Amino acid sequence: MKILIIGAGTQGKFIARTLANDDNFVTVIDRDFKAEELLSFASNPHVNLDVIIGDGCDYDILERAGCDSADVVFSCTGDDEDNLVVSLLAKQEFGVPKVLARINNPENKWLFNDHWGVDRGVSGTHILTSLVEEELTSDHIVGLLSFDDGKVELVEIRISQTSALVNKQLSDIELPKECSIVAILRNGHVVYSRDDTTLYKDDEIIILTNTVASEEVREIFEASL
Repeated sequence: MKILIIGAGTQGKFIARTLANDDNFVTVIDRDFKAEELLSFASNPHVNLDVIIGDGCDYDILERAGCDSADVVFSCTGDDEDNLVVSLLAKQEFGVPKVLARINNPENKWLFNDHWGVDRGVSGTHILTSLVEEELTSDHIVGLLSFDDGKVELVEIRISQTSALVNKQLSDIELPKECSIVAILRNGHVVYSRDDTTLYKDDEIIILTNTVASEEVREIFEASL
């Protein structure tokens, strides 16, 4: 797989080093001299890595990096505006199948959608917030991922001791048609959801739902005895 990374900061360099192997060819673009730190790593004959010093927002630089043949472009600079410009160029001018973009300011999350060529916006702030919420809540729904411009989301809920769903089978729960239980995590194991599956305290339920049904799902799974 051919991967193009724009931004050779801490995250960009780590991702490049991790992905540059026998299965992937990685190209990194950065206008800062820090990208040169990857050159010694790229000199390893067992590493498929190329480094280009230049502006990733420049069409000519992207063309030089082979953006037109890239399978994935990940723009992870520290500037949201740059990440959006790169994403738009990658998608509209070069037709890249999968475009990922780093979201630095969580207030800008709404901009990172297909209108700007972004297939998936990656926000460290939102991921960390979800993890903290998961630790602080007992049987409240925590958002994990969103899809289709936020219209569909993957959520997780932990069943508390006081939950009305304890010892109930999935067939006893009337879920909206627009949602589906993907799996149940129990004591470090994955339990696939079937009608006769019984829910127990501390089960973590992974649910795929659209935003229209999310409130109804919330009411069902947050009900207490």
